[in-house]
Amino acid sequence: MTEFPTVRVAAIQATPVILDAEATVEKTCGLLAEAADDGVNLAVFPETFVPLYPSNSWGRDAASFEGWDEFWERLWANSVDVPGPHTERIAGACAELGIHCAIGVNERESKRPGSLYNALLVFGPEGLLAKHRKLMPTMHERLFHGVGGGRDLAVTETPIGRLGGLICWENMMPLARYAVYRGGPQIWLAPTADDSDGWLVSVRHIAIESGAFVVSVPQFIPASAFPDDFPVPLPEGKEVFGKGGAAVIEPDEGQVIAGPLYGEEGMVIADCDLRVSLHAKRWFDAVGHYSREDVLARLVAGPDEDGAPSGLPSNPAQSARGEP
Repeated sequence: MTEFPTVRVAAIQATPVILDAEATVEKTCGLLAEAADDGVNLAVFPETFVPLYPSNSWGRDAASFEGWDEFWERLWANSVDVPGPHTERIAGACAELGIHCAIGVNERESKRPGSLYNALLVFGPEGLLAKHRKLMPTMHERLFHGVGGGRDLAVTETPIGRLGGLICWENMMPLARYAVYRGGPQIWLAPTADDSDGWLVSVRHIAIESGAFVVSVPQFIPASAFPDDFPVPLPEGKEVFGKGGAAVIEPDEGQVIAGPLYGEEGMVIADCDLRVSLHAKRWFDAVGHYSREDVLARLVAGPDEDGAPSGLPSNPAQSARGEP
């Protein structure tokens, strides 16, 4: 039987040690210890926290064939193998502290040096639980990251609830959201680099649509955080490259129950009673009584050879009832 505990979550709005994976992971473990001391069950970090988000504000010139080799080498050298030493360090901290963690990383494959991926990792006390690669890097991100394969659009069942989510503007892809909704998430992970008012509107909507608590974690990146030997020039006069906005949103009315936090590093904490998620789905369940897949799947992809909807994966609940 599914349990409905009250889960203490933390949106950890932190600045990475830029282009230094070892130091950023060490900082991550220290922040996990602080969160655990505050009774946090789930700590969520920003998008590509290790070792840096490649921001359009300074990264757009990477479209040039020349001038970016040093940056690319340093970014690759400080990215994360999954699994690998950095994931083992975070997993060890989660085991020691009895905490769950979701964190964005630049993922590499040392066995095949080349492309990087924007990945979201989920850890529990028992180790690495899940990995999701961003389906479609946004605009300039395509200069740095490959596309995800989509087989990891899933929910992770844990003792603190069913964890699902997407990375940054993936959250504005309706079919990607729906694919994850089908797993019945109770807590929605939304690491991002978007610090706009529009983003906060989007995640409030997602809380209502998904029936899940949303943990939204943008970046806070002051210019002072960049090392003196950062290999590409920063725009003059710009003091902040991500102002933050970490928040936790409840699913009943889409209200912000913690945050938003702007202009500084910090930890936004909220206690999430998962019964609220169950109550919210009584009147709106996007993949249950309000889904109408029998009609809408055909609009997405048309019928398959047998005339059945082929645009979405099969619905386990419908299959159990013997319905189409």
